[in-house]
Parts: sequence; structure tokens; C-alpha cells
Amino acid sequence: MLGVVGIFVYVGAEVAIGTFLIKYFQLREIGNLPEAQGAKLVAYYWLSAMIGRFIGSLILQKVKAGTLLGIAAFCASALVLTSMLTSGHIAMASIILVGFFNSIMFPSIFTLGIANLGPLTGDGSGLLIMAIVGGAIIPLLFGALADMPAIGLHHAFILPAVCYLYIAYYVLRGSRPREAH
Repeated sequence: MLGVVGIFVYVGAEVAIGTFLIKYFQLREIGNLPEAQGAKLVAYYWLSAMIGRFIGSLILQKVKAGTLLGIAAFCASALVLTSMLTSGHIAMASIILVGFFNSIMFPSIFTLGIANLGPLTGDGSGLLIMAIVGGAIIPLLFGALADMPAIGLHHAFILPAVCYLYIAYYVLRGSRPREAH
């Protein structure tokens, strides 16, 4: 079940970031870019995810999924926090690079989530797939935070940062098999 939450927050964080990037790049303190120019930069977020997928698949041949997932989750969270706490080119580059670290998360969480389920593997994989609904719910919560005057769009990125920290927790503690009681 902790893997289900992992997929939920991963997909939610990825979609929330991708959805709000154009508006984020339009913020005066971030890029002050016109919508069309900001839209072009969103392609770099997805390009970095594609590059990360290729590199990640090579690394996964040598490194355990949990190890790489933990590194990716901590890096993604650090990059989101960097973007939140800075402005200008640093904020833009750091949020774009999150795509690179997102790239191996879904398959790695899924693999850890169904490990050792035995005859429950089908049920477990079904629940993991249903958790993709996080991509519809987390962006709504992100938008609500962004609309709050006390938080705003720049600092609403705390939500994806927390999502990535949950994934790091999942790797360190939540994905470990437990003894049946």
C-alpha cells in the first residue's frame, strides 16, 4: 500500500510541475517570460525526462532500482526546493532538471511495489495502476496552494517537494518487506 501512495504522489508531482511551468516561467521573479517563450521551455522539462529515461535504463542494469530511486527522489526534492528558494535562471534550470530525475520513478516504484507479493501480485499491480489518479488530484491541490495569497505559485512547489520526500521515505523504509503477524 505504501507503493500505491508512492505512485500517487509521483504522478501527482510530475503532472503538477508540468502543468504549472508556463505560469511559473511568467512570474517576474522567475523568468518574466511571455507565455509562448515559457511554453517552449516546457519542452526542456520533458526532454530532460526522456534523456533521464535512457540514462536511467542503462544505470538500472548495474544498480538496484531502490538505490537509484532513492537518489532520484532526493535529487528531485532538492531541485524543487532550490527552485522555490531562488529566482531567475537558477529557479528555471533547477525545476527543468526535475524531469531528468522523474524519469525512472514510475517503473522503480512499480517494481518495488509488487516485489514479494506472490499470489497478490495481480491485485497489487492493479492498485498501483489505479494510483495514477494522483496526476488529477495533486495538481488541484497545487493550484489551490498557488491561489493562496500567503503561498503563491512560487512557493506552492513545496507540495511536489514533499511528494518526492515521501518517495525517498518509501525507498528507505516503506518498500522493505515486513514479517506477517
